[in-house]
Amino acid sequence: MELISPTVIIILGCVALLLFLQRKNLRGPPCIRGWIPWIGAGFEFGKAPLEFIEKARIKYGPIFTVFVMGNRMTFVTEEEGINVFLKSKEVNFELAVQNPVYRTASIPKNTFLALHEKLYIMMKGKIGTFNLYQFTGQLTEELHEQLENLGTHGTMELNHLVRNLLYPVTMNMLFKKGLFPRNEGKIREFYQHFQAYDEGFEYGSQMPECLLRNWSKSKKWLLALFEKNIPDIKTYKSAKDNSMTLMQTMLDIVEMERKEEKSPNYGLLLLWASLSNAVPVAFWTLAFVLSHPSIHKTIMEGVSSVFGTAGKDKMKVSEDDLKKLPLIKWCILEAIRLRAPGIITRKVLKPVKILNYTVPSGDLLMLSPFWLHRNPEYFPEPELFKPERWKKANLEKHAFLDWFMAFGSGKYQCPGRWFALLEIQICIILILYKYDCSLLDPLPKQSFLHLVGVQQPEGQCRIEFKQRK
Repeated sequence: MELISPTVIIILGCVALLLFLQRKNLRGPPCIRGWIPWIGAGFEFGKAPLEFIEKARIKYGPIFTVFVMGNRMTFVTEEEGINVFLKSKEVNFELAVQNPVYRTASIPKNTFLALHEKLYIMMKGKIGTFNLYQFTGQLTEELHEQLENLGTHGTMELNHLVRNLLYPVTMNMLFKKGLFPRNEGKIREFYQHFQAYDEGFEYGSQMPECLLRNWSKSKKWLLALFEKNIPDIKTYKSAKDNSMTLMQTMLDIVEMERKEEKSPNYGLLLLWASLSNAVPVAFWTLAFVLSHPSIHKTIMEGVSSVFGTAGKDKMKVSEDDLKKLPLIKWCILEAIRLRAPGIITRKVLKPVKILNYTVPSGDLLMLSPFWLHRNPEYFPEPELFKPERWKKANLEKHAFLDWFMAFGSGKYQCPGRWFALLEIQICIILILYKYDCSLLDPLPKQSFLHLVGVQQPEGQCRIEFKQRK
């Protein structure tokens, strides 16, 4: 029997060492797999996703993977992982969201990928910082019109009150005047279907539509609404300046670039994007302000100094007026910080190294603004509502605080963020100017059920309002 030569032993040892080092270098993050094929940890994760993320971070460290619904989602919670998420060329936004867009709006992946950048650039220009204040007058008029419907006094669920104001205003502004129904029965029908679609959006983005019968029904109802109204939207002309609405400009691009007709589908996507987050942000801002008497008092002193104390006049709001009331904008941003989306996502195109782990291609890389905004290193006393922290942000130059990620970051930040902030600012000014408001319930807790979009309240929050004399 021949002995193995020392040379062979050395070669084999070097190969083994190389394989060991390579394997160590390619070691993936800890993975929570669950035990059900395809569903993985879906049931446990779906019960309370935000709590699941925080418990996993404590147990497994700053980077970990969760296998859910056939997807590997790798969460990053420390600075090195955040920097990879924001700056690496090996991660991609469009490929991460193409499947959810297809499931929720039935826009084919090839159509989405072909049009997304063109539509994004258009929206960034049309409702971005350069053109922002041309909307101030129209927003003020639209909100005055809706406030008339509230009457002189009443008691209402705060979420319902905000929807009553922002649903019609947003649709009349971005789509066409009069698109929002006026008949009481039709309004209830719209509320029913949009809320069902919005509340099930997260599940609809991940699961086959056949498993979500009620959600699918509402999705089809909303698509039919746009199918019916697309011809009127195309021909609509503003009575004031003949300018095109955002939806009209979007239709021009969609129909010019693609032969297949997907106009109603983009209408649905724009509807959800423009309503789903603005309403809870306005809700939380009002709820936080009214539950902090000193902040409420300071805001009212500012509003009175700019517009006077009476609440009956249909006053106008200008860009200069808004600059004199920075605390309201700080309150909005602080409410967003505290109730930020659970996740924003990118798709890993090529393996990326984070800490001692290698995240493989195909993973969805997840960043949680909700938990990032609770890091005391970036936001001292993170659980407190402290709008004054926003004094340090250079908002006049449209810069947020460092590590504020509620609108995403990088190339594809939310293009409607400045329009939404303007709309909510004016909405809050007009409500507090016209009415003496007070909460009848304690500030509600947030629901931990959703990852997508601004967090929703858990339980009721009623408001009493009386017109100022």
